[in-house]
This record gives sequence, C-alpha cells and structure tokens, in this order.
Amino acid sequence: MTIDDLLRRGSPTLSYELFPPRTPAAEDALARTMQVLAETAPDFISITYGASGTTRSTSRGVVQLLAEQHTIPPLAHLTCVDQSRAELTEIIEEYLSEGVRDFLALRGDPPRGQAHWQPHPDGLTYANELVTLLREVAHAHGVDDLTVGVAAFPAQHAMPRWRQQSTDVLKRKQDAGATFAITQVFYETSQYTAMVEDARDQGIDMPIIPEVMPIVTSRRAIRAAELTGVPTPVELVAALERAESDDAARAAGVAHASRLSRELLDAGAPGIHVITFNQHQAALELVESLGLTTR
Repeated sequence: MTIDDLLRRGSPTLSYELFPPRTPAAEDALARTMQVLAETAPDFISITYGASGTTRSTSRGVVQLLAEQHTIPPLAHLTCVDQSRAELTEIIEEYLSEGVRDFLALRGDPPRGQAHWQPHPDGLTYANELVTLLREVAHAHGVDDLTVGVAAFPAQHAMPRWRQQSTDVLKRKQDAGATFAITQVFYETSQYTAMVEDARDQGIDMPIIPEVMPIVTSRRAIRAAELTGVPTPVELVAALERAESDDAARAAGVAHASRLSRELLDAGAPGIHVITFNQHQAALELVESLGLTTR
C-alpha cells in the first residue's frame, strides 16, 4: 500500500520525520525513538537525505529498517543538491530494487557554506525535474505504483510577492507527476488554508499535508527560525523562556503544536506530519493530545 492509497482512505494520516544518525549514540537514540513511534501505528515515516549525499547510506539504512522491522511505509527523501542526473538515477534504482515506492522529491537547500543555490553541472535545477526523473526511472523498471510527494510553503505563500509564484511552482510539480505535498514549517492556520484555497483555484487537487514542529526549547526555537527563515511566534518563545524546567518547556511547546494541529485538522487537513528531531517524547505527547494514537 502506497501513501497515495493511505490518503484516499479519507481519515487523517499520522506521519513523522526522522533524520539519519551520525554517531553510534545517535543510532541508539533513533532506534528507541522508532520503537516508541511505531507503537502509535503511523501511516508512514519520512527519512531526510543530507546535502551532497552526506547521509546517503545511513538514509537507506533507516528506510530498510522501517520496512523490514517495523513494516511502516518509509518515505525516502531525494534532493537535487550536488548530484548528477546519473547519480540520482542510480539512487532511485537502488531504492526501487529494495521495494521503496514512496518518495519526497525536493530541490534541496544549498550545502553549508554555500550562500546561493547552484545546480550540479550535470544535474537538475528544480524539484519538478526530479519528479519527472522519478517517474521515468520507475517506468523503465516496470514500476507504476509510485507515490511522489513534494514540498509546499505556506509561510512564503503568505507573502504577496511570492503568492503567485508559490502556486505556479506547486502546479508544475503536480503536472510533472507529484501526487501529494508536505508543507514546510509554518505557525498560522490561515497561511495553510489560504495556500490550499489558492492551489485548488489553480487546479491543484493533490492532498497537502501540514508539517508541525513541536518546539520544546528556546534554543531550538532560534535554530528553527534560522534554518527555515520562518520566525518562531513570539508568544511561544516567551513561554519557552519562562519555563522553569525542561518538562514545563516541553509542555508549552507541545500545547502550542497541539492547538495548531487541531485547527488544521478541523480546517480539513488530510493529516499531520510531525517533525521529531529523532526524539519521541514531545511527538508522542502531541499525537496523544490529538487522539491520533487511538485511531
């Protein structure tokens, strides 16, 4: 069953994002997190992919572990960053040979130390080109039950100068063969609903799953804003700074994420995609508050 099949059920999906471990200690922490999250019966788990292929082998290892030990559909990330078309084709073929049928096709951010996006000389420039390549490689190998997700950007869409471009880019991704989208981080329900409404007006009918990030420390709030370019709400930062213990800070962050998630589900979002930072406690408390662990 692909993610497309799951989204057609009509009930909200639950999914998580993990990133590949870089140290033995991180591997142990990830194993514990995966075990706990698996008990919530998620519909799928996405695994990020480092720039320049820096986590290529470990990303594949996490994908394999999910599929083999937890029987949870893995959503494999792919990016255009610093990879030729031939290298991307090889990676896609490796995943297909291992039974992976769900992909998230991203342009990707510039590697650390590189100020601006630069495509590989023999690579791809845009995410829609990666969607096309995924479809072509899969078809060449006789694989037609492929699900290809892409990114959507509600916070950027809310900026008047980016609004039309945001919709145009998402339409090109759908036309290339994308079948669903996952948003990047945002903190206002109105940004999501406005983006979805504009998308529907432009003939974009694929499901758009909102990404929710439980932020549980003021340091993480600052770092999230630096990485995403989306300011963390001042009231959340203030609540985290006022917290007198780690437990109190986590409770504040989970409460904020829970309110946003409930509003999104009430507004018709097809599911919730939870950023975990490879830690299970805040993610688990969030999905429990939404009643998604007893679906």
